[in-house]
Amino acid sequence: MAMDKHHHHQMSLTKSASRQRYNEWVFRDVPSDITIEVDGAIFSLHKFPLVSRSGRIRRLVAEHRDTDISRIELVSLPGGSGSFELAAKFCYGVNFEITAENVAQLCCVSDYLEMSEDYSKNNLGSRAEEYLDSIVCKNLEMCVEVLRQCENLLPFADELKIAGRCIDAVASKACVEQMASSFSRLEYSSSGRLHMSKQANCEDWWIEDLSILRIDLYQRVITAMKFRGVRPESIAASLVSYAQKELTQKSISGSNVQEKLVVETIVGLMPVEKFVVPLSFLFGLLRSAVMLDCTAACRLDLERRIGSQLDIATLDDILIPSFLHAGDTLFDVDTVHRILVNFSQQEGDSDDDMEDVSVFESDSPTATPSQTALFKVSKLVDNYLAEIAADANLKLNKFIAIAETLPAHARTVHDGLYRAIDVYLKARQTLSDPDKRRLCKLIDFQKLSQEAGAHAAQNERLPLQSIVQVLYFEQLRLRSALFCSYPDDDIKPIHQSWRINSGALSAAMSPKDNYASLRRENRELKLELARMRMRLNDLEKDHVCMKRDMQKSSSRRFMKSFSKRIGKKFNIFGDSSSRGSTSPSRHSERTDSKITDRT
Repeated sequence: MAMDKHHHHQMSLTKSASRQRYNEWVFRDVPSDITIEVDGAIFSLHKFPLVSRSGRIRRLVAEHRDTDISRIELVSLPGGSGSFELAAKFCYGVNFEITAENVAQLCCVSDYLEMSEDYSKNNLGSRAEEYLDSIVCKNLEMCVEVLRQCENLLPFADELKIAGRCIDAVASKACVEQMASSFSRLEYSSSGRLHMSKQANCEDWWIEDLSILRIDLYQRVITAMKFRGVRPESIAASLVSYAQKELTQKSISGSNVQEKLVVETIVGLMPVEKFVVPLSFLFGLLRSAVMLDCTAACRLDLERRIGSQLDIATLDDILIPSFLHAGDTLFDVDTVHRILVNFSQQEGDSDDDMEDVSVFESDSPTATPSQTALFKVSKLVDNYLAEIAADANLKLNKFIAIAETLPAHARTVHDGLYRAIDVYLKARQTLSDPDKRRLCKLIDFQKLSQEAGAHAAQNERLPLQSIVQVLYFEQLRLRSALFCSYPDDDIKPIHQSWRINSGALSAAMSPKDNYASLRRENRELKLELARMRMRLNDLEKDHVCMKRDMQKSSSRRFMKSFSKRIGKKFNIFGDSSSRGSTSPSRHSERTDSKITDRT
């Protein structure tokens, strides 16, 4: 009973409010003879004004001729009671203005009530249609407003082609405006050639204005614009503007279902042209797509687009939080791995396309764009590995998979990879020796810089085989530096026991004997390296002395002194084994860096 009383009270309020609203224009001195109910609102009106304009009401009244006062309920009237009130005003001859805010309602309600020329000249239907075609469709801002009003009038607005006409008008007008803008920027250069001026483009007005539309109508407008040939840059700018409004400003009140629909729709609308959509925006959409669990097609499309321009990404871009896997890794490693696979595949395609060109340009000192992109991405990947390596939940297989995604020639220097692996080992003190060896196989120790090599030689976290390799290659580097300084000197060949086979165990040697052999090689390599560093230090001192003599002596006396000194130094060089400082000189460091580049 309480519910019935409450409902009756609400109906009374509705009746009183509706009476107060239309008492100003309805006939007060003539008793009402028809009651119209629309969405709970009650209108006490008169038959004659209504039946003279509306074919539908005329037909319904004819069905109630046997009663003095007819009560008619209009179900599913487009626009509800507000639209009916405008139509009733028109029937009563009350003047009101047709605007962009109400023309769509008037078109729909006049069709519903059959207010056509068949029942009255200059009826509401023809008036609204004329305003729509002659005023609205020639003004882009009004078209957008009408489309916004159409959101609550579907499917009626589509059946009457109101939305379609406005969409076509927006797309065609935007295209014409861009063409006019392009023509206005054409100018002749000093040589008489026609070209586009470099003045900044005026931003298209509709980039912001379209953001008021609901996603389904927005999608239809952008699709029509793409079909008409609107610039991809403008399309992309509009997508960014729309996403920022829908996914950030409305994120508090919006639902996940709505946001998911927005992300998937925007991804589907993106232009195919490369570099048109900002990379930071693509990463933002990808984070949203992962968090909202968008379709696989949506996420893969974003990953493919990001992969095509990964060389301009930053570390913050690819540190994508792991939204859906609580308790697993902190970052979404699988997504980044797929992006890298996309990049590698596209780089491979690029290499295949340029195969014939590279044959003729192999001696060119400048790197191809593909090579440059590889170098940049390799640094990005190594920094990423170092960032995620400390995560205790990161499995070894995933770490190795990320590191191995790029081809071997992508890294010219392995310092970054070594740093990442060292962080991984530091965070896992109990990692088994086989796993350590598997991890360190990723590193080409010949491609370590002098500083990284010196660090690795003292790094107890590395397996012993790796340390031996480091010492071996550092010895080669020092010997090469010595040979470059004095190529005629008799440098003894490297001992056979120093040949390294990547730490693989010999089938004929037990693990204990192999370990002892590696430790012995380690000691011998360190001793030989110490000797070489001393000899390089002697060379540095000799160069300093010769430079001083050059400054003090005349050219003739200097040449005699130089000849004698060179002869002595060759003899001393052959006999010297343990003199001078153990640290390499600046000159030797420069030489080492050159040798490293060659390897």
